[in-house]
Amino acid sequence: MDVAYFDLLISVLGSTIRLSIPLLFTALAGLFSERAGIFDIGLEGKMLAAAFASAVAAYGTGSPWIGLLAGVGVSVAFSLVHGFASITNRGNQIVSGVAINFVTAGLTAVLGNAWFSQGGRTPPLGASARFGEIVLPGAEAARDMGVIGHFYANVISGHNILTYLAFAAVPLSWWILYRTRFGLRLRAVGENPGAVDTAGISVTWLRYRATICAGILCGFSGTYLAVAQSASFITNMSAGKGYIALAALIFAKWRPVPIMLSCLLFGFLDAFANFMQGKKVPGIGEVPVQIFQALPYILTCILLAGFIGVANAPKAGGVPYVKER
Repeated sequence: MDVAYFDLLISVLGSTIRLSIPLLFTALAGLFSERAGIFDIGLEGKMLAAAFASAVAAYGTGSPWIGLLAGVGVSVAFSLVHGFASITNRGNQIVSGVAINFVTAGLTAVLGNAWFSQGGRTPPLGASARFGEIVLPGAEAARDMGVIGHFYANVISGHNILTYLAFAAVPLSWWILYRTRFGLRLRAVGENPGAVDTAGISVTWLRYRATICAGILCGFSGTYLAVAQSASFITNMSAGKGYIALAALIFAKWRPVPIMLSCLLFGFLDAFANFMQGKKVPGIGEVPVQIFQALPYILTCILLAGFIGVANAPKAGGVPYVKER
C-alpha cells in the first residue's frame, strides 16, 4: 500500500474511534432504558446538559474528574425527571423525552450566555482541566514495527481515559444484562412487566434503576464532548448525536456488541466526511463537503425507516405499567 494512503487510513481510523465514543456511551444508555421498557428520546438533551455541566465544573475547579461528576449528576437528574413523568405518572415517554431535549437546548444556551457572556459558550479549559491522552505501554517503540505496530501506536494508543472506558463498558453492559440477576429482571420488565410484578419484584424501582444507568452513561457521553474531545462547551454541541445513537441502537437490535460496531460505522462516516473536505473524487471532481457530512444522517434515516432488517423493540417498550388489582 502506498505510504500516503496508509497514513490517511490510519488517520481516519483514529478519528473514527474518537468520533464514535459519544455515540457509544449514549447508545449503551438507551440500551439500559429501552430494555426496561422506557423509550428515551431525551438522550440528546441529557448528553447536552452533561456537556454543559461538566465544562462549567471543570472550568471552575480545574479538575476534569469534578467535571465528570457534575455531568453525570445533571444527566441523572434529568433521567429522574423523565422517570417521574413516564414511570410514576405514566405519561407519554416520547413527549417527555422531547421536552427534555427542548429544555436542555434552551437552558444551556441561556445559562451559558448569562454566566460567561460568550454567546452560550463556556471559557476554554486548560490542559489540567481536561482528560489528556494516554500513551499505552510500548506505543513509541511500536511505531517502527510495521503495519501492526503503526496501528497500535496511532489508532489504539493516544486516546483519553473516557475512550477506553467506553469500550470497556461494552463487555460490562453485556455481562450486566445477560449474566446478572439485575440484568435478567431488567430485560424481563421490558418484555412482560406483569410477570415481573407477579414474582414480587417492583416494576417501578427496576425501571427507575434502568433510567439512572442511562443517565450515568449519558453523563459520560456529554463529559467526553466538552472536557475530552473539545476544550469547552459550545451551544448545541451534541448536534443530533443522541438521535444517531438511537439509530445505532435500533440497527444493533438492542445488543451491546453490535451497538459498538454500529457506532464505529457512524464514527467512520463522520471521520470520512471530515477528511474529504476539499478532496477530489476520481472521475467526479470535488464534491461539496455537505454531501459527506450528511452521510451519517442519511444512514440514520435509512435505519429508522427499517430498510436494513427488522428490529423488534422490547414488547413492553413505551407502555406505562398499571399494576393489576
